[in-house]
Amino acid sequence: MAQARPSMQELIRQRGRAGFVGRSTERAAFRANFTVAPHDERHRFRFHAHGNAGVGKTFLLREWEHIAREQGALTAYVDDSAGGVPEVMAQIGRQFAAQGARLKELERLLAAHRERRHEAELAALAVLDTQPEASAPSMGGRMVARAGLVAAGLVPMVGPLAGMLDADQLAQVADRLRASLIARFRNHEDLQLVLAPEQVLTPVLLRELSDTSAPWIALFLDTFERTGPHLDVWLHEIMTTDRHGPLPATTVVATAGRTPLDPARWGGLADFVTEVPLAPFTETEARGLLAAKGVTAEPVVEEVLRLTGGLPVLVSTLAESRPTDPDDVGDPSVTAVDRFLEWEEDPVRRTAALSCALPRQLDGDVFRAVAQCPEEDLERVWSWLRGMPFVTDRAGGRLRYHDVVRAPMLRAERHRSPRDWVRWQRRLAELFGGWREEAAAGRGTEELWADDAWRELRLEETYHLLCAGERDALPQALRDFVQACDAGVAGRWARALVDAGGDADAEAASRWGAELTTALDTEGVVAALGLLLRRAGLDPRTQARARVVRGDELRGEGAYEQALAEYDRAVALDPESAVAHRNRSGIRGDLGDHDGAIADLDRAVALEPGNAWYVALRGEHQRIAGRDAEALRDLTKAVRLDPALAFAWASRGATHERAGDHEKALADLGRALDLDPDYAWALARRARVWRARGDRGRQLADLDGALTLLPDWPWARCERGDALRAAGRDEEAVADLDIALTLDPAYASAYASRGASLARLGRHPEALADLNRAVEMRPGYVWALCRRAVLHAAMGRPEEARADVERVRELDPGAVPGLVSELP
Repeated sequence: MAQARPSMQELIRQRGRAGFVGRSTERAAFRANFTVAPHDERHRFRFHAHGNAGVGKTFLLREWEHIAREQGALTAYVDDSAGGVPEVMAQIGRQFAAQGARLKELERLLAAHRERRHEAELAALAVLDTQPEASAPSMGGRMVARAGLVAAGLVPMVGPLAGMLDADQLAQVADRLRASLIARFRNHEDLQLVLAPEQVLTPVLLRELSDTSAPWIALFLDTFERTGPHLDVWLHEIMTTDRHGPLPATTVVATAGRTPLDPARWGGLADFVTEVPLAPFTETEARGLLAAKGVTAEPVVEEVLRLTGGLPVLVSTLAESRPTDPDDVGDPSVTAVDRFLEWEEDPVRRTAALSCALPRQLDGDVFRAVAQCPEEDLERVWSWLRGMPFVTDRAGGRLRYHDVVRAPMLRAERHRSPRDWVRWQRRLAELFGGWREEAAAGRGTEELWADDAWRELRLEETYHLLCAGERDALPQALRDFVQACDAGVAGRWARALVDAGGDADAEAASRWGAELTTALDTEGVVAALGLLLRRAGLDPRTQARARVVRGDELRGEGAYEQALAEYDRAVALDPESAVAHRNRSGIRGDLGDHDGAIADLDRAVALEPGNAWYVALRGEHQRIAGRDAEALRDLTKAVRLDPALAFAWASRGATHERAGDHEKALADLGRALDLDPDYAWALARRARVWRARGDRGRQLADLDGALTLLPDWPWARCERGDALRAAGRDEEAVADLDIALTLDPAYASAYASRGASLARLGRHPEALADLNRAVEMRPGYVWALCRRAVLHAAMGRPEEARADVERVRELDPGAVPGLVSELP
């Protein structure tokens, strides 16, 4: 990894590069790390800079990035615009691609993740609107409830409510959600991309990093006080364990945040990690930076030191304008930002610096709208602004002013001319509102709120309306907060209220933002919406929507009675809300009230008669309730309304199968599979048709296909185990049933089927243990009792055999003759 020796001129340019002077010790330590081989104990794999706002963390991180690139490293810089580990990986991939190192497989999986996540967000409630055919929760469900759902973010568990929930309630939620996800995400990889995306994406990232030819890889993660909660555990895992595969030893990770690293996690890794605490510039460093910019007049230097307190962002800002006039030195009321603007000689740049502080973030389009520059100056001023030390270049090419600088700029602008302030805020609101309307393109409310780009425009429009003090801005923002809760972005809406309150001195917005943020952080969406319902004076329709979202959250947490109460209130507030009726139908099905569920879907269909999904859901509820004629009516209507709705074809096929109409069942299930060849549920249902027709070859072929798509699906494992047992392939049957019971240790029919195969293999004690377990779990399980009676007789236990025969006689007299014929 030897580097060519640089020339003197190159070294001088590096040391005197405009925009960063100071932190020489920190820069030198980082640069020296690249001269030490990874196997050398002096080498460090992680650097963490920490200190208060304005102390220069971002500047140092960017300088480190520049140093890494000088060493030939592939680099990626990520800040708090990335909302989670997948988003971080996406930004790494984009930035590496721009440097000629495309991570192709990661790109493919990230695209699939975004698609599947979007599908889950839109349809999570709908896929839960079915009642499982067996009511007992499985142990596999309990494990999902306790380990998977919270991590997936699909069933949030927050605040004191979580501690009140019964474990069986959680398990039932998990069973339904797991089955629904299996049906919707037919491919195992797709399912994992929804439930545990990091587990799928991380190994691919590490593998592709290992395949790069760059001598070094350097990752820079900023604003770690915000991103650390969801990144730090992941970083620790990929850097210190082999769980996801090897991370190249030539990788260096640098982070920056307000606090030191968590000593419980990183304290034992001092030989591999360097903490870099940052304080304000020393007087020597500050004077050096000013001198490098030509600011040497002592009265001016002293005033800069007094005004900035050595904060690098402010020292750099003032140094950038190279002030020389000391006339007003000593005025204690002037701020560093005021002085920077006063000393900026170019009036066009000075005006642009102030006006561009108004939006929370800038791209080229926003800059053109607010910069107040002549057309011929736009590119020049944009380039100048991007180079300012108080501007951070965020992912996606957007700029954001440093809070330490932006806040006083906004205060100055608001106080200079309150009317101009309002005029500009209205203009920006109109700008974002116009772009939002263009992005809407005639789509419905639910689809718009699922669109990240549309939501971003709506949010910035809301922020500027609040800053303008528009009369309806706060009520509208609170109405939007309800939709934001449903879309999973409530925290960003609360943040906008806080920002607008502080930036515009709007007390009501600030108070609402702070209280909603506290409610979200401590107790979650249910509590935040409860706060709105109690105090916001929402109109009835918005109240109804809030009740629906609260119901959805409570239902997801297993609090069914509370959820039903919320849906009841929603329907009372807005009887014309199809969504309220649809969602209440789901909770009624959960509680065993199928008539009530179907009645709600009747109303939803009456309100939206062309909604094929609502009609299909009603048909599925009818099928689960055993009302085959009604199910066939609805499912037939659904496929007429939407011939591409595979769910409706598959459900109708399953209804035909249960009714014994095998030809129609095969036709419908075949059509579902034509529409979606990877529909594992349809394959498994068609296998049952082949079983009924005695076609074991096709039955096994379909079950093989289903398990290729979803190898961890216990029901399909059990179905194939049954099929193998029926074919006399007991060893293979036991292998499948072993897997099924590993995945779901409370699967009664899997115990019974394995017991039957073990008995035929002569493994009688194991067989008896399995059959005993099946009967313990389902005391009225006739088939298991029959198998156990035969086994008791074979083991020379006639009394136990007779007891089982008598129990079968009580439960199903028609089964006794066949059972007796099997007894020795």
